Amino acid sequence: MKIGVVGVGHLGSLHAKMLSEIPEVRLTGVFDVDSEKTQRVASEFHTTPCTELEQLLREADAITVATTTRSHVDVARQALLQGKHVFIEKPITRTVGEADELIRLAEGKGLVIQVGHIERFNPAILALEKYNLSPMFVESHRLAQFNPRGADVAVVLDLMIHDIDIILTFVKAPVSRIDANGVAVVSDSLDIANARLQFENGCVANVTASRISQRKMRKMRLFQQNEYISIDFSEGTAEVFRLLGDEDPNVPGTLMLGELGSGARKRKIVYEQPEIKEANPLKLELEQFIRVIEQGGRPLVSAEDGRRALEVAQVIMEKISQQRLPA
Repeated sequence: MKIGVVGVGHLGSLHAKMLSEIPEVRLTGVFDVDSEKTQRVASEFHTTPCTELEQLLREADAITVATTTRSHVDVARQALLQGKHVFIEKPITRTVGEADELIRLAEGKGLVIQVGHIERFNPAILALEKYNLSPMFVESHRLAQFNPRGADVAVVLDLMIHDIDIILTFVKAPVSRIDANGVAVVSDSLDIANARLQFENGCVANVTASRISQRKMRKMRLFQQNEYISIDFSEGTAEVFRLLGDEDPNVPGTLMLGELGSGARKRKIVYEQPEIKEANPLKLELEQFIRVIEQGGRPLVSAEDGRRALEVAQVIMEKISQQRLPA
């Protein structure tokens, strides 16, 4: 399969690297509006430096889009109109309307759109697939030091949208209410934000994102009946604490931490660290993109998933904007 990369800044160059390592793929070319980047990345990964998008689309079966968010819709539209499958880095587009346009185009032409919500492929998340997740309270913190490279969009679209996507995947109910606040500190857009999402099933998620923190943190905690799950995205690890009935058998791989209650109502507290398989999340998501094109089916992160996360993110930003309006 011939795949090209559009946008070869930091992330796009990683796309090119991963694609060059996948045996069933030929990295057919790269294109960036910065011709020096195009030449450098093309030389590094032994592919064609394209001088315009049209040149790349003529040669490719599919493309990955790692350009600035504002150009996602134009690049993806042009590719879809020419019958090319598209992998788009998150957020899928700037607006829900733009996402809807791309979804309609892809459906009409029978093409695949996959969105690069990379945390879905984090080893810690993949290790939780065997668990029955039904959280009723979620708390997440995604904190980063300031990097001008991501400052062209608000922190909600830059960082928080990762956790929004994960939470919407875990909580099997529609969002019923959103409250949010935030502030621009060192850039022209939001640099720190907090949102409280309420769901129709009663679940509440408290989500914080900052790109002006002293230390990095990417953690999420899930609370559900008889279970507490801690996820560290940076380390790619997860921990599970569970309450089991005294009559329940010991589960292999768990550690007994203690007991609650007494007599007939006594319960055991057990700890488990799910087995983590070493993997490169970016390579995994690109490999799945290829499999879906070849074999059919639905991507783990579809265009509809990307749209859903974007819709919630936009409401959060609208709520923050309303909070900042003068009385």
